[in-house]
Amino acid sequence: MPPHRDVALGHTSSVGSSAQQGHHHIHLTRQFWIKVCSFVGRTARDLQSTSPDHFRDHSHRENGPPPDAVPARPVICGWKYRHPSAVHRDHRARRVQPPSSTPYSSLRDHIIDFGPTAATLADTYVDEDAVLTYARAQSARTGVRAIGPSGGACLRLLAAALGAKAVAEIGTGTGVSGIYLLRGMRPDGILTTVDPEPVRQDFAREAYLAAGFAANRARFIPGRALEVLPRLADGQYDLVFCDADAAESQAYLAESLRLLRPGGMVCFEGVFQEGRLTDPALDDPRTRAVRELVQAVRESDLLLPALLPVSDGLLCAVRR
Repeated sequence: MPPHRDVALGHTSSVGSSAQQGHHHIHLTRQFWIKVCSFVGRTARDLQSTSPDHFRDHSHRENGPPPDAVPARPVICGWKYRHPSAVHRDHRARRVQPPSSTPYSSLRDHIIDFGPTAATLADTYVDEDAVLTYARAQSARTGVRAIGPSGGACLRLLAAALGAKAVAEIGTGTGVSGIYLLRGMRPDGILTTVDPEPVRQDFAREAYLAAGFAANRARFIPGRALEVLPRLADGQYDLVFCDADAAESQAYLAESLRLLRPGGMVCFEGVFQEGRLTDPALDDPRTRAVRELVQAVRESDLLLPALLPVSDGLLCAVRR
């Protein structure tokens, strides 16, 4: 059977018959779900051996329940319901609790304490299925940090809002972000994903098939992003997601502006750098590159930006 030639990308791939592809698809999916079931089974046993007290909220033992607190609701998808009035009251109490004589350092600690709490709530609000759970575990095993549940949900939301049909992803990983993107894209949309490690792309390919996406919904290109991106077409992409080498962020931004159509969006994951972004004592090349990226996006006349406090910081901007 003759090889298939991709003129735009300059590489070949063997394409079998539809029957061969279908058999291979079924085999890969069956093997993947065997792995998923094994992983989920181990996770369930670990949860059963954990004391229920580990999951309970003990904050009421120190502060006591609010006077008009609503009765406790069951935890759904890891997220505990709270009445909006109670949440508003807590936020209002946060603003007035520190007295005016409190030193600045204490105020700063008080404010910073709210950030991780809110981020954790946003992550637990999202319900990840077995495919995402397994893909995230594979990411941890390969030493790659995947986008958090709240960041993934945000990507899914943005892809759906854009009606995205063509998305480019810089940094495939093991497929966590790709699944979120594909679930937000149009049913006929195609995800083009680039990663220097073919092994990670194999994990992602398995995850996409197990999540129910046809093989032609994703185009995998192994290689360094700055070598692959120049071969992609100008102005043809609705969204570009960057989760790769932070030191090359400025170059990714330049390529993204070329790839995006007017009204398209670029997103950078991990801009908080686990707190290093705002630490003046740190000035390593990666942190400095991310700071320059954040400033360049904010000051660009071509972009309408927003820095979203989800996962480890998601920097998004619409191309005017």
